[in-house]
Amino acid sequence: MARILYGVNGQGAGHSTRSREVLAHLQAKGHEIHVASFDQGLKNLAADFEVTEIYGLRLSFAHNRVRYARTILKNLFTVPRARRSVRKLGQLAEDRGIQLVITDFEPITCHLAHKLRLPVVSIDNQHCLVYGEISYPRQYRKEAAAAKMVSRLMTPRADAYLVTSFFTPPAKNKRTFFFPPILRKEVLESATYDGDAVVVYVTSPAVELADVLKSTRQRFICYGFKREVQDGNLWFKKSSQEGFLKDLREAKAVVANSGFSLISEALYLGKPYLAWPVKHQFEQVFNAYYVDKMGFGAYWDDLNKERIESFLYNLDSYRENLAKYPRKDNSALFAKLDEFIETHAN
Repeated sequence: MARILYGVNGQGAGHSTRSREVLAHLQAKGHEIHVASFDQGLKNLAADFEVTEIYGLRLSFAHNRVRYARTILKNLFTVPRARRSVRKLGQLAEDRGIQLVITDFEPITCHLAHKLRLPVVSIDNQHCLVYGEISYPRQYRKEAAAAKMVSRLMTPRADAYLVTSFFTPPAKNKRTFFFPPILRKEVLESATYDGDAVVVYVTSPAVELADVLKSTRQRFICYGFKREVQDGNLWFKKSSQEGFLKDLREAKAVVANSGFSLISEALYLGKPYLAWPVKHQFEQVFNAYYVDKMGFGAYWDDLNKERIESFLYNLDSYRENLAKYPRKDNSALFAKLDEFIETHAN
């Protein structure tokens, strides 16, 4: 049995959703787990795991853009909280005899691991940008450089990087290992079929997208608009994990921002994906680019009626490509993690 500190980035639900699956595996193996997180991570994991609240960076979104000025102002006065979090986790590590740190794109636990000279393993999808042989549109070179720098700074010098991806690029070093996306049990066990509705998901309400969808001859089930009402061919629904998964597995296709978790679930369920990345967030551009590159859907920086209709017209072609998508469970990553823990926790 190992005593493990597990850091989970709390921005959005994706990190905590996949971390839950890893945490459940570690508990089943008999390890003693202590989680550190904030925001969505704290909310989603606290009921089932021991979670310590820590400081975390919060991004501000509006009209499908990351608002960096608002983000800076939002976080400017919270730096002292980061220092307090390091001290609090340091005391926890000493009291509980922590032997190893796992981090899902959470920097404070990684920093503490280096400070205490503990082994650290990183589990995320972001390091594909840094340690995978990849390509992306040339016009995003500056954004790509910034995203790579952030990824390096978030969890530097890990002993191993277990990187999840819906495609498999060659790794740049011997510390990096690529695996299929970590999927929750409910997705892995889902029966799926192609219904008549297209599921729409946005990070923040996008009035301009709703107007375009309303002019398109197609029924859409829309999440992320913060209302619950039917308006012509649009059925707006409020957030619901269970309800969203039901709509996703019965969907004809997906129109959404290009977060990694949603793309991973949609592709596993065989749903063609029209990706509309959040502006100024290169990770989403990168995900969208590869959805298009692999033939699993289409990618546009801006959506209009013609582009949506073109996507819908080509659904059969996308489904043909998705039929070849490798549908795998989480066992390969779990086996590698077990091997790392056995080797490094002593």
